[in-house]
Amino acid sequence: MKLVVAIVHSEDAGALVDALLEKEFRATRLSSSGGFLKQSNATIILGVDDAEVDEVVGIVRENCTSRTQVVNPMPPIMEPGEFFMPYPLEVEVGGATVFVLPVERFERL
Repeated sequence: MKLVVAIVHSEDAGALVDALLEKEFRATRLSSSGGFLKQSNATIILGVDDAEVDEVVGIVRENCTSRTQVVNPMPPIMEPGEFFMPYPLEVEVGGATVFVLPVERFERL
């Protein structure tokens, strides 16, 4: 038994959970945030048999794609009288970070 933890972009989370449920994988979605842009993410957790890990990771790969987004960075703290105009940055968002952990014990109550 393995615990799969996938941290995905919030825009991809709904489609990912739907795809997992379609293949009869039970998943829990938790709202999270952080990272470089401090944007909202979703953490999807599910317990699966060892033989199903590759299928679950494949579903995550199909539903969580990277894309480019233009963001305006926060200006640094300035001294009085200074002027700073931040330039928009093009960054890559989306995709997924997946952790697969061994599970010592699993019970469904």
